[in-house]
Amino acid sequence: MDSDLTGIPNIGPATARALIAAGIPDAAALRRVGGHEAYRALLTAGERPYFIGYYVLQMGLQGRRWNDCQGAEKDALRARFDALVAEVRGRPLSGIEAELDRIGLRPRS
Repeated sequence: MDSDLTGIPNIGPATARALIAAGIPDAAALRRVGGHEAYRALLTAGERPYFIGYYVLQMGLQGRRWNDCQGAEKDALRARFDALVAEVRGRPLSGIEAELDRIGLRPRS
């Protein structure tokens, strides 16, 4: 069914709930806005940034397993993720902030 977010590979119930709360109500809407903009909506809604969540969403929308993302493709996605997080926060992350975000320890601002 096109309306069930969990019908997209790699999206479980918790991610589906977060997407719905961020204004992405169903799979059709997710496909329409794409993974990058959907992740922007998650960040704007207050979700903490996690690179794994970003690329898992990208892979799922391509019908790929989450761990299929490697090498140059993963590096390019990391650059897009970092730019998105900085944009949403309104400023670039410092070295320590970026590292704390990477391991999920920096408190929400």
